[in-house]
Amino acid sequence: MTGLERRANVRTGVGQGYSSPIRIGVVGLGAVAQAVHLPLLHKHPERFRIAALCDLSRRTRDGLGARYGVTEDRRFARVEELYGAGGLDAVAILTTGSHASLAAAAAGAGLAVFCEKPLAYSVGEIDELASVDPVLQLGYMKVYDPAVERAATVLADRPAPRSVEVTVLHPPSGPQLAHAGLLPPAGDVGTNDLARLAADEEASLHRALGAAPRWLRELYAEVFLGSVVHDLAVIRALVGGGLEIDDADVWPAEAADGSVALQGRLPDGARVSIRWHYLEEYPAYREEVRVHDDRGSVELTFPAPYLLHAPTVLTVVGTDDEAERVTSTRSTVEAFEQQWLAFESLVSSGEAPRAGIEEGREDVRVCQSAARVLAARHDIEVGGEAAGAVSELA
Repeated sequence: MTGLERRANVRTGVGQGYSSPIRIGVVGLGAVAQAVHLPLLHKHPERFRIAALCDLSRRTRDGLGARYGVTEDRRFARVEELYGAGGLDAVAILTTGSHASLAAAAAGAGLAVFCEKPLAYSVGEIDELASVDPVLQLGYMKVYDPAVERAATVLADRPAPRSVEVTVLHPPSGPQLAHAGLLPPAGDVGTNDLARLAADEEASLHRALGAAPRWLRELYAEVFLGSVVHDLAVIRALVGGGLEIDDADVWPAEAADGSVALQGRLPDGARVSIRWHYLEEYPAYREEVRVHDDRGSVELTFPAPYLLHAPTVLTVVGTDDEAERVTSTRSTVEAFEQQWLAFESLVSSGEAPRAGIEEGREDVRVCQSAARVLAARHDIEVGGEAAGAVSELA
């Protein structure tokens, strides 16, 4: 059974008392909010209303408030102010770092939650979030890509996979976002606020990895949980979850901005290989996921995530009358947009999301395992949750 076939239970009563359009407060107004989420919410006024904005930068929240018609009294510097102001049905949490505490507070305020990755840095944070029973969708947009859906359908009628191979070529974000019309960096966030955010992040990472060296903590937070989780989600959607990591490497040595190799196994014995490369002068982002079996191959090629409606290409290799048959499908339906339409269904009718707390917990488990294996290769002792039998926590 693939991840797209599994649905978590959503508590009853969702949709009762919500308005139409859904009134959303947006927390965190950085690049992904400006390039993707705010434009897509604004595109569907019959479904969503951007009802409040929250960011530590006054210049940013005022600039975007003017752009999207959010009045000054609905622009907040503190998330507690936004949650307590009323007039909202849901919140989009788009900040950097761990999101569990923000999501728990939103759920406590009676709000449905759209939460960008990562859900958290530690399993403990996720379990604490789960205890407040949130209505939550995790921002794994690729599982809503029609090309991924079609690939999962194709694979369901084929033999068990022999190998899953992922390659990510990741240039700097600047060129990928040049088209997006982002506001210039504000530079008006106070040093006390920045210090508080840094301390919160350190505490969360310490809970996950203990006193691991800086490069490993950055790799875990920014590469594993900041990027590779999307590939874990696609693998789960295509062939199921339960990945166990056998080997991990990074080069140049002890670098969080180089290359990463992960080797693992799925429960049916299929081997998984993930190669992630940060390439400073590479011309364009590229991401490939290939599944090979006895009958052929199913391949997905993803474009840069911030290029809305750029095609995802699905290539299926098989046989036809003893000859090779290769078919290619290009999907320009925007995965980010489909994800937001799914969130509307979650809020209005309780339709279960394709990624939620269960999937977020599984990915933290896998990423902690990768960090632990990598630390062992470098004769480093990790602490926190990663030092234990994390797989038993999933």
